[in-house]
Amino acid sequence: MTDISYVQQLRKPTPEDPLRILMSACLAGTACGYDSTANGTYPSALKLLGYDNVSVVRFCPEDYSFGTPREMCDIHGGTGIDVLEGRARVLTDSGIDWTDGMIRESEKMLEVAKNDGIELAVLMDISAACGSQVIYSGNRFAENKVYQIGAGVCAAQLIKNGIKVISQRDYASLELLYAKIDPSHAIDATKIDHHETEWYKSYFGT
Repeated sequence: MTDISYVQQLRKPTPEDPLRILMSACLAGTACGYDSTANGTYPSALKLLGYDNVSVVRFCPEDYSFGTPREMCDIHGGTGIDVLEGRARVLTDSGIDWTDGMIRESEKMLEVAKNDGIELAVLMDISAACGSQVIYSGNRFAENKVYQIGAGVCAAQLIKNGIKVISQRDYASLELLYAKIDPSHAIDATKIDHHETEWYKSYFGT
């Protein structure tokens, strides 16, 4: 669940001292998805690239470890934190174990975040690496695919080390972020975060 209060408490950035945001590279338009695309277009994230008082650091953890193009992968037996703590594995669609590589890329992402003084991460939800709200439980191509609440391996690594993460679907949090960056931005109070959507509440019974 997004910590919306953290976004509210972010400092007001300037062009001389921009807000430092770590973003899943695909959300920034980099063609680093498993199929060499950017996994679609997400205006909610791309908007952040247009501010002169924001410094966006792009990083694709899966490209770092496995290159592009590549197989898709999902977490089996738990969430990202379970992978980091040895209780779950990351497997590709064909059954190859990518657990070690996923942990290495999470450590690299954390290194990037620390080196660049990242204040907030905006990551691709549902990804086994970058998901922060919802991820798949087991193979997404199973006949009866299952979702679970939780973070992917890299998002979990950041969260575990005190770096706040939101997703491109956390629209209420993003509205607050836009307003923090641009005082003239009028917050759209109808926007909600992913965990507040009807799909989320219905699927998970919250």
